[in-house]
Amino acid sequence: MAYVPGVALLAALVVGCSAGSDSNANGADSKAGSPTVTPAPPGKYETLPAPCRAVPRGMLKDLLPGAAELPGDQQEKVFRGSASVTYDTDRKVGCNWKSDAPDSTRSLSIDFERVVSYDPAVSDDDRADTVYAKKEKAAGLSSSSTPGPDAEKDSGTPDEKEKGKGADEDKPKDAAGDATASSDGSADPSSSSTPSGEASGDDADGTDEATGGGEGGSTDPEDVLPSRILDNLGDAAFLHDAPTRAGSTAQHRTVSVVFRTSNVVVTVRYAEQPALITQVPDSGELQEKAQALARKLAETLSE
Repeated sequence: MAYVPGVALLAALVVGCSAGSDSNANGADSKAGSPTVTPAPPGKYETLPAPCRAVPRGMLKDLLPGAAELPGDQQEKVFRGSASVTYDTDRKVGCNWKSDAPDSTRSLSIDFERVVSYDPAVSDDDRADTVYAKKEKAAGLSSSSTPGPDAEKDSGTPDEKEKGKGADEDKPKDAAGDATASSDGSADPSSSSTPSGEASGDDADGTDEATGGGEGGSTDPEDVLPSRILDNLGDAAFLHDAPTRAGSTAQHRTVSVVFRTSNVVVTVRYAEQPALITQVPDSGELQEKAQALARKLAETLSE
């Protein structure tokens, strides 16, 4: 009779241990205050188009005058373009074209960059916006439509902001009446420092060229639209018109259109160099055709 209670006791102990284990496991999973990270949404685009086939043949004939008059093999070589060297075609691709006509040489290049954020708290779109903003700043432009990553530095209580305002009022003023540049140089548009990294590589033209003024300005006082932010092109876009640098023996002009759509940043560069040094490239024509191509590429991406 003493054996049965012993079996019952052993069974009770086994059940109790099992219940305790389940309880501890549940408790570990449901601890109060455990962080929950919701991954940022991925970008819209997972692939990139074939760049050398992204421009319709009809547009290439218009952008590269003289190419259509070449013999068959040479014409095909020009229109086929030359793919940019890249080591990750899922992330960055490009293509280049060039045509020589009796009166001028035209060159065209397009680049697609698919931006991927490896930070789960930052979306691909936000990371692409940062890449685009660097290019915009390198061109000497700023839409200032969205706060940058340094926006938190400007936050604070009203008293703190008032103290900062008072400190700024004590700073020496420049000719325009603005306080002198801060330590990061962002308030000095005439700074000669060159943006580093990828943005400077993609937009090597200087700020003086963007405005057409200073030593980088055109030697001809033609009336042209300046570099500027563009509307109704992707999520954000700008045009950069870069005339010949001083000291060049030939007139040369490059118009760049850069835009972002979701997590892809696209750059179009269209340039002309006349055969005669007395000729001046038609900035209006270059700008119009570069924008038309950029809009066509934006439509292609949205398909």
